[in-house]
Amino acid sequence: MTKPTKAPKAERSAAKIAFDLLTAEDDGRVCKDIPESACRDQPQNFLIHVISLSLTKAADGFINPKLVLSWILTAMGAPGFFVGLLVPVREAGALLPQLFIAGFLRSLPLRKYAWALGSFVQGACAAGIALAALLLRGFELGLAVVGLLALLAVARSVCSVSYKDVLGKTVGKSRRGTATGTASTVAAAVVILYALTISSGMFEKQYLVIVGLFMAAGFWLLSSVLFLSLTEEKGATEGGGNPFAVAKEHLGYVFSDGQLGLFILTRGLLIATALAPPFMVALQAQDVREGVAGLGWLLLASALASLCSSYVWGRLADVSSRKVLMLSGACAGVALLLTVLCARLDWLRETWQLPVLLFGLMVAYEGVRLGRSTHLVDMANPDKRAAYTALSNTVIGVLLLLGGVFSVVAKVYGEVTVLAWFCGMSFAACLSASRLREVQSED
Repeated sequence: MTKPTKAPKAERSAAKIAFDLLTAEDDGRVCKDIPESACRDQPQNFLIHVISLSLTKAADGFINPKLVLSWILTAMGAPGFFVGLLVPVREAGALLPQLFIAGFLRSLPLRKYAWALGSFVQGACAAGIALAALLLRGFELGLAVVGLLALLAVARSVCSVSYKDVLGKTVGKSRRGTATGTASTVAAAVVILYALTISSGMFEKQYLVIVGLFMAAGFWLLSSVLFLSLTEEKGATEGGGNPFAVAKEHLGYVFSDGQLGLFILTRGLLIATALAPPFMVALQAQDVREGVAGLGWLLLASALASLCSSYVWGRLADVSSRKVLMLSGACAGVALLLTVLCARLDWLRETWQLPVLLFGLMVAYEGVRLGRSTHLVDMANPDKRAAYTALSNTVIGVLLLLGGVFSVVAKVYGEVTVLAWFCGMSFAACLSASRLREVQSED
């Protein structure tokens, strides 16, 4: 009867070692803003967060709609109309439902189950996309992929709303950015290996990409099971109810909390970092994008940016998420400015030039992702955290849909004009972020 008590002890010891290694040199705010019982379980919960997020982020890299799914549809004869739908469906579909989903999730005292369900559905959708790529072609393939991607995006929205609340209840304020940053770094390393395998030309790329989709499905399913082992305290359930009534109530937060409005403005300007990559790729010579290694190099640039910067951004976000958002906006502005100048001077003829610029932009994008996530979790009190997350994500979802206008602008005035506009948005975001509070230094 003694072994069952020793096994958890050894398990916690391993988790504690990993926790101490990853969060070394922090101050004494180990359990700031989480209950004492949650503090006791924090090392184990921290490790579960890192592993679960590493799996889901790697899955995101394997199924990347901007690169992987668009390549699959193009290579397998799907109409260009479906290719153009991938990014709007994926991004807006993951954000727009959140304001309504939050009303239901708020009624759940334990929200880890919602995240696990969302991850499970994403895994099932990824498996469906892989099967469609094996069995279908042309219009049928495009319809199946876009439909499954829409369902995957809605499941992702459930994960997004519930995750920040679970993270806020299980990991202390000075550790959250480190958890997400570490996961991004681990996932990036996995995606880099995958990208190098594709780029090597040693395997048939079409089937290797499909294998990657099945692996993504497995990652999501595994993370779903693992996340259920989190030790989560029951949260407040007041305010749960009719989704439309709750959504109306949430909209009032924009006007009652000036910092939330300023945060949404900053994040809205920083969508330039998400919208810019397709326009940058459009500047590249056609032969660079069509080669056997083309998809691999694009994935490699994105994954390397995450690997090199995610952990650092996460640690910096634990100190000052405000400054991370400022610095990310400035870095994105510089990368886009250099892209515009190089395009004007006709300096983008070599195959390596645009990937280097894209790498710089993706470094900034990683900072935006980690900075905005950490800032929102630390800014909101526990009772409003899910509502703030859903509200900000829904507003950004609307803006991303409106971002389709930039495609029209690009057709009329060219990609360089659009990138110049994104450059201005990034620098403006740097200025607006400077007016945010230093939420990490607040008691």
